[in-house]
Amino acid sequence: MNDSHGTLIAPDTLRLQRSLPGPIERVWTYLTESEARGRWLARGDMELHPGGKVQLTFQHDQLSKEHAPTPERYRTDDGCHHQHGHVIACEAPRLLSFTWREADGGHSEVRFDLAPEGERVLLTITHSRLRSRDMLLSVSAGWHAHVGILLDHLEGREPASFWPAHERLQADYEQRLPRHAA
Repeated sequence: MNDSHGTLIAPDTLRLQRSLPGPIERVWTYLTESEARGRWLARGDMELHPGGKVQLTFQHDQLSKEHAPTPERYRTDDGCHHQHGHVIACEAPRLLSFTWREADGGHSEVRFDLAPEGERVLLTITHSRLRSRDMLLSVSAGWHAHVGILLDHLEGREPASFWPAHERLQADYEQRLPRHAA
């Protein structure tokens, strides 16, 4: 499957799949190494073993040369969003899973699966235990926009600004996802 939109596989679980240029080791680097990950998602330390700490710092306004203001509901004092969790599973270069601290203090789970497809790699992101529709909409748009930026980097293109894409995608997911989700 390579539909660019994520789909619900349970009321509280989003799955997004995307075909990326390989090889698999290159994509793995973009998931696990801070500098590479920071180009499309977030920088930070990640201890790649079960129980290892995950510390991510999102700086969405630095993911592109294009600047767009952060929407009011996502603004923070330092301009960053900080995420902490623990690795659940790590099997290089095919599986990475960790907890994701939510704004309400709970934890959801993120899982990345990589599978070779010839010269390409199928990336599957599964984000589960999303406890509200608002969280599900934000996460859906966020992963969609972030993976678009990853694809741009892997294909040698300059990515567009994160926030305009996120806002457009969140409105789209508002229409696509069932009202009873999460």
